[in-house]
Amino acid sequence: MYKSFEFTKKIKSYLLAMIVIGAVLAVAGIAMNLDHTHRIWANVLLNGFYFTAIAMSAAFFVIVHVLGESGWHTAVQRIPEAMSLYVPIGGVFMLLVLAGMHDIYHWSHTEHLDEILQGKSAYLNPMFFSIRTVAYILLWSVLVLWFRKLSLKSDSNYDLKLFNKQRGVAGVFIVLFAITSSTSAWDWIMSIDAHWFSTLFGWYIFVSTFVSAVAIVIILLFVLKSMGYMEHVNDEHLHDLGKYLFGFSIFWAYLWVSQYLLIWYSNIPEETIYYVQRIEDFGFLFYANVVINFLAPFLILMARGTKRKLNWLIAAAVIVFLGHWLDMYMAIMPGSIKHPEFGILEIGMTVFVLGVFLYAFFRNFAKAPVVPENHPYFKESFDYDNIR
Repeated sequence: MYKSFEFTKKIKSYLLAMIVIGAVLAVAGIAMNLDHTHRIWANVLLNGFYFTAIAMSAAFFVIVHVLGESGWHTAVQRIPEAMSLYVPIGGVFMLLVLAGMHDIYHWSHTEHLDEILQGKSAYLNPMFFSIRTVAYILLWSVLVLWFRKLSLKSDSNYDLKLFNKQRGVAGVFIVLFAITSSTSAWDWIMSIDAHWFSTLFGWYIFVSTFVSAVAIVIILLFVLKSMGYMEHVNDEHLHDLGKYLFGFSIFWAYLWVSQYLLIWYSNIPEETIYYVQRIEDFGFLFYANVVINFLAPFLILMARGTKRKLNWLIAAAVIVFLGHWLDMYMAIMPGSIKHPEFGILEIGMTVFVLGVFLYAFFRNFAKAPVVPENHPYFKESFDYDNIR
């Protein structure tokens, strides 16, 4: 038997303190920026989207391994599974964005549209945008709760039919998520710069949030191990997590360079303006984004041994998590606030939402055994070696 996680009063008090501190800082920041409401709503979007997308990427992590009939992931499955249950809560933050739509998306000012935005008005209009936002949240919430329900049933039932049902749900999930992960990125992020578009953008945002989700899995695994849980996770599991963190950091860099070089080479004003604004007004952050999210994890995790040591992994994971928060900042802020601003509003809002995310995670992690022992491939997770 594996020790079940106990969501103690001590842990709750720490997280509630984090939430309160974040809320106080956020409220202070809001009070200081009442004449700059576009900055307030941009921060709501930034943290609302980042953590909701991480939760969905955590669900994708589990789903893709279930479809691939993986065994190793079952040792850590309950961590991303509990992370995914944040989606309905994150959806509340995304619904709040609808209230600040006019401060973020200039296409929402329907009375002042230029010719290009008028041509996109059938898709980019407040009503249809609101409908799509609600639909994304409802659909994603149903999918993660549906899968979680079947996963919990399997804890008390050895019937293989439950696993087959999970694979069926996973099949539905991956098709719907393949579509909505891109369209939601177009709607919520790319449409901030509504005159610009990129066919790579949906993939780019997904990979950014997926590698962030892997980073948080590693961070939470480190925290849980320090509390005396997850002793069964060995170097082989860490190595696989490390390969995901390393590989998808490189994939993110590949997409970043691909998008940049194609736009640079074609040199079309309607496309280059996206980068011109970021280089001229956010120059340091623009280049720091690449260094932090590519070079740092690449250099730390390039050696095989560092992927098998939790201390090295946790260092890389923290860098990747913070780095991709910056990546989302760079995707959202230049089109919203025009010039870089960072203060107690950004810190407070991030700490508050992160606190809510962590509280939801630990609360849900405590509601299920730390491992799905009845999973047909659970024993397999301890009977393999990473030979590379």
